[in-house]
Amino acid sequence: MDDLDRQLITHLRHNGRRSVSDIALELGVSRATVRARIEKMEERGDIVGYTVILRADAVSLPVRGLTLVEVEGRKADRVVEALAGFPEIGAVHTTNGRWDLVVEISAQNLSDLDAVLRRMRLIDGITASETNLLLATPRSTRARL
Repeated sequence: MDDLDRQLITHLRHNGRRSVSDIALELGVSRATVRARIEKMEERGDIVGYTVILRADAVSLPVRGLTLVEVEGRKADRVVEALAGFPEIGAVHTTNGRWDLVVEISAQNLSDLDAVLRRMRLIDGITASETNLLLATPRSTRARL
């Protein structure tokens, strides 16, 4: 994958339905080049699909944080299942090291974030947690609306 492919992917990440002609014009290459590059990346498996992004998924709530979670023994599956029921939680990741899970949380304000953290602490199997607020996002590959 070269620089042109990476630029093309950036454009597709921001708007997967954008026309080949528009992308070609912005990148300064022919439509045939853009079309061939996209097809090649799809064939190689670099691009595995396209999706719809709902406004609710793309527009994050103003208070965001990452919570590192320690889980007791073999209760990780139960904890992940319980966390899946929280609408404020965008993702749960397993990890290695001191913490077992990394949880992405979004809330309208700090009081709402505090309420989510209080509910999380009640889940059987969570033995410790540490939350870091996200102050700014200078770079992201998520879609912009």
